[in-house]
Amino acid sequence: AVLGVGNVALDVARILAKTADELLPTEIPQNVYDGLKANKALEVHVFGRRGPAQAKFSPMELRELDHSPNIEVIVDPEDIDYDAGSIETRRGNKQADMVAKTLENWAIRDVGDRPHKLFLHFFESPAEILGENGKVVGLRTERTALDGTGNVKGTGEFKDWDVQSVYRAVGYLSEKLPKLPWDLETGTVPDKGGRVIEESGAHLTSTYVTGWIRRGPVGLIGHTKGDANETVANLLDDHANGRLHTPSAPDPEAVYAFLSGRGVRFTTWDGWYKLDAAERALGEPHGRERVKLVEREDMLRESGA
Repeated sequence: AVLGVGNVALDVARILAKTADELLPTEIPQNVYDGLKANKALEVHVFGRRGPAQAKFSPMELRELDHSPNIEVIVDPEDIDYDAGSIETRRGNKQADMVAKTLENWAIRDVGDRPHKLFLHFFESPAEILGENGKVVGLRTERTALDGTGNVKGTGEFKDWDVQSVYRAVGYLSEKLPKLPWDLETGTVPDKGGRVIEESGAHLTSTYVTGWIRRGPVGLIGHTKGDANETVANLLDDHANGRLHTPSAPDPEAVYAFLSGRGVRFTTWDGWYKLDAAERALGEPHGRERVKLVEREDMLRESGA
C-alpha cells in the first residue's frame, strides 16, 4: 500500500511495481537493485482520500506509469466521481483536467495481462494499519464521499485490504534553520526573487533561497529551474552592484584552507571526475554505463578527498 496521490506516491508505487531487471539500465546502485530483486510483491495499491479531480499527480508523470511492459494500471470505474467543486477545479486547472481524463480512460478499459498490477484507489481514507506479531497484515480504510465543494466526508463504511507493507507519501514540511526568517504556515523562508526577506522587509544580505524551501513542496524538478534561475540572477546582480558582504579572504584557495584547518574532508571538481571514472569502470564488465558507489567513504576515497 502507498498512501498519497502526488508525484512522490507515484514514484514509490512505480519502483515497487517494476521489476529490478527493468531498472538495471539506469544508474540504480547495486544494493538497491538487490533489494528490489528480492521484492515478491505482484500488487501495489495507491490510496487517496479524495477523488480524481483532487489528485496532485502531474499529467506526464501519471501517463508514464502505464508505459512499463510489466505494470497494469487499474482504476475502479466507481472511483470516477465529481461534484460541483470538482467540476470547477477541472475547468480552472488544465493539469487537473488532464489527470482526470487519463484516469477516466483507464477506468473504462479492459484489464490486461501484464504481470504486476498497480491499483489507483480514490475515496478511500486510511484509518488503521493492521498488524500481527510486529508485522503489517493489512490496511483499513474508510470510504469517503464528495460533499459538493471538492472535499470529502466519511461514510462510516470500512474495508480491510490484504497488504503486507505500507508506505507513506502524504506531505512534506521543511525544517526551520536558526537565524533565518520563517513562515510557519507554509514552511518556507520568506523571499522576494530568491532574496531572503526579514520581518522589516529588508533583504538579509548575502542570503538566498531556491527550491522547496522557497516555494513549498510542489511541482517537479523542472518547475524549480525557473526559481533557481531567478535566484542566481539576483545574486549576480547584487554581486555586480556591491550589495554582498565582502569576504575577508576572497581567494578561492582560502576555502580549501578553511576546510582543511577544520579537518573537513572534501573533494574538488577534478575529484568528481575521478569518482565518475571509477563508477564507469565498475559498470563496464556488466555492460552498464556505471555502478554507483553508495557509501560516503568509498566516494571520498575514489575522488581523492
